[in-house]
Amino acid sequence: MRVIGIDPGLRNLGWGVIDTNGTRMSHVANGICHSTGTDLGPRLLSLFEQLSDVFAAYQPDTAAVEHTFVNKDGVGTLKLGQARGIAMLVPAKFGVEIGEYAPNAVKKAVVGVGHADKKQVEHMVKMQLPGVKLAGADAADALAIGICHAFFAQSSGRLEQALRQADVRKASA
Repeated sequence: MRVIGIDPGLRNLGWGVIDTNGTRMSHVANGICHSTGTDLGPRLLSLFEQLSDVFAAYQPDTAAVEHTFVNKDGVGTLKLGQARGIAMLVPAKFGVEIGEYAPNAVKKAVVGVGHADKKQVEHMVKMQLPGVKLAGADAADALAIGICHAFFAQSSGRLEQALRQADVRKASA
């Protein structure tokens, strides 16, 4: 399964692509989409076009996007929400299912602690994807989001398999 993790941002939108096979994960690519322009509309359009190019190039099977962190700056949070809309729109345009994760859930899945700092996240991403060359902190966060999604998809698959086996046993009893 090919997973893309997306860390939404209005200036810098991080993305990271990994391949998973069972419990094995391997790095495919990572990068940062930088918005261009001064007005909001053109900046969002540039993010949309760049992320669409990433999807066309790497053709992920599933996507994961981080929830917006709400802070005291309401205007900033709304703008970040619009960038997150782009992060949700592009996978939908390509027909890809989207998982959404809170920042603390991503940190807990990757580091083991829900309040880990960026350096800890980056370190654990490098540990889980040996040899990865990170394009920056936003790309590291995006890979962490992808890793989190892979963990949840794997455990969800095990649950579905167990439920199917239980149904088969029930039917044969």
